[in-house]
Amino acid sequence: GAWLVERLRRDIAAGGGKLAIAGITAVNRALLDEMAAVSHREPPAPPAAPRIALPDTVGALAALRRDAAAFLVMAGALVEASARAIRRPRSFRLTSNVHQIDRVAWQAVPIILMITFLIGAIIAQQGFFQFRRFGADLYVVNMIGFLIMREIGVLLVAIMVAGRTGSSYTAELGSMKMREEIDALKAMGFDPVEILILPRVLVIVLALPALTFIGSLAALFGAGLVAVFYAGMSPDLYISQLREAISLDHFKVGLIKAPFIGAVIGIIACAEGLKVRGSAASLGEHTTTSVVKSIFMIIVLDGLFALFFSGIGM
Repeated sequence: GAWLVERLRRDIAAGGGKLAIAGITAVNRALLDEMAAVSHREPPAPPAAPRIALPDTVGALAALRRDAAAFLVMAGALVEASARAIRRPRSFRLTSNVHQIDRVAWQAVPIILMITFLIGAIIAQQGFFQFRRFGADLYVVNMIGFLIMREIGVLLVAIMVAGRTGSSYTAELGSMKMREEIDALKAMGFDPVEILILPRVLVIVLALPALTFIGSLAALFGAGLVAVFYAGMSPDLYISQLREAISLDHFKVGLIKAPFIGAVIGIIACAEGLKVRGSAASLGEHTTTSVVKSIFMIIVLDGLFALFFSGIGM
């Protein structure tokens, strides 16, 4: 109220008039004097826009830096929450983890089996179709075993998990953020990372190797059916050739990648969920971003692992 009176006095003074205020108490007089002493300077003009806009690459690099920082912050918070859970085992939320295992692993088995089975059958059919020209049908089995156990199995499963589970994580946490449920947890003294994020990331790290193993077996089974009914290969020959083509190293390479890829999917999905602001558009945007970033990082990690394992001779 005092500031409104002072604004009126200044407007009248600017027009050449004079405003006198009489009959006010000493307390109100002190308040009006305080308002009168406020700076009379005009607010500084906003800086002029640069004539030459910054290149888009600079903005992309800045966004990449922000994403990397958010990923590292989330990873650090998860490590801290894991250390607290190890020190205080009673704080570990077993019920939440069992629920997430049911959602992430058990309910995902049917779609994983179906997709990997079909992909294995398609790869085998195309392999026999091409290799038959050279009379090298037998080597299709080697190609199938090598690709599925080392690369295709974990890639397919990880991409499906990113689209199915990663988007779910982002949408759930984003909805909680919009309804201020996460703020309510903080106000009650709970750590949202320990309660909401740690169970999700832990379960996806444990579930992805198991789903990768199941998906690889389904792909090999689909390829075997194609080998028997399309290429006319006997089941015994397919199995014996597959045993020669697949070594323990191939099996280990596929499973070693899975937990790291699962951790990246979980961290990205949860980090994007916490970035959601109070609108449905923001929720949809970050859910899409979560899936895109996860798939990109899956391919990048798979390439880095391929270089690493080739370098050590696996």
